[in-house]
Amino acid sequence: MSNVTAMKPRASAPFAEWLSPAEVCEVIPGMTMTLLQRMRDAGKGPRYAKPSAKTVVYSRADVDAWVRSTLVNTREQS
Repeated sequence: MSNVTAMKPRASAPFAEWLSPAEVCEVIPGMTMTLLQRMRDAGKGPRYAKPSAKTVVYSRADVDAWVRSTLVNTREQS
């Protein structure tokens, strides 16, 4: 059976990197805990998860995607 090739195991989906609100504020210059809270209350800002009544976490990928969604082209770039 020399023509049989072993299959590589599928790589499982990478685990999400979860950030606390304080860590989100460290990642986004100028972001404050108060502003992040207000954005959550208004239904704006990056998506978040609430695994318990007092816990809020953000996926780093969602935070990055949200920041990218706010990019503004200047006239020079248009």
